[in-house]
Amino acid sequence: MLNTLFPNVKWFDLVIATGETFYMTLIALVGTLILGIALGLLLYLTSKGNVWQNKGLNFIVATVVNVFRAIPFVILILLLFPFTDFLIGTLRGPNAALPALIIGSAPFYGRLVEIALREVDKGVIEAAKAMGAKTSTIIFKVLLKESTPALVSGLTVTAIALIGYTAVAGIIGAGGLGDYAYYYGFQRQASDVLFMCTVLIVIIVFVFQIIGDTITNKLDKR
Repeated sequence: MLNTLFPNVKWFDLVIATGETFYMTLIALVGTLILGIALGLLLYLTSKGNVWQNKGLNFIVATVVNVFRAIPFVILILLLFPFTDFLIGTLRGPNAALPALIIGSAPFYGRLVEIALREVDKGVIEAAKAMGAKTSTIIFKVLLKESTPALVSGLTVTAIALIGYTAVAGIIGAGGLGDYAYYYGFQRQASDVLFMCTVLIVIIVFVFQIIGDTITNKLDKR
């Protein structure tokens, strides 16, 4: 019956493409988490009134974040071709998409991290300082711990954006459902292929959203 409804869909290839989309999203999400938290912490800690207050450094980090957030993802991929080729050794396949995916999404998540950190009760931070807590303790035991629900929620939003980025990356040969939809659906005018790829991407988005919301709700003690 499926072959009748979707005559142009090659199911094995579609499963491979779905796996590539999951792979790119998950690996890029890990890189985004690490780099995004680092950027968010720098933005927060170097801002006025915080432990590493440094107007110059804050300006530089904020400028880098804003510039990379402003560049459309498809253009960012093209700009990063030399870097990707040097780092990965190829411009095609899921691995080749990872540098652009991480660099494109980390600044976005970094801003969400900064916002989450600003929501932490100042009284808790001051209490930790009064007790002689080191900067590292304030960062890991107070700031990150208190903002964990917001950090997870922001990561969920970022993951969904990443799924969209993987589809864009697929158009220039990164693999995944975007690649499959473009080359086997759009270029061959196979609407059933486009439809199935769209359905699968929507399902993946729902999966990440449900997982993220569940974790956020369990972590949120309010």
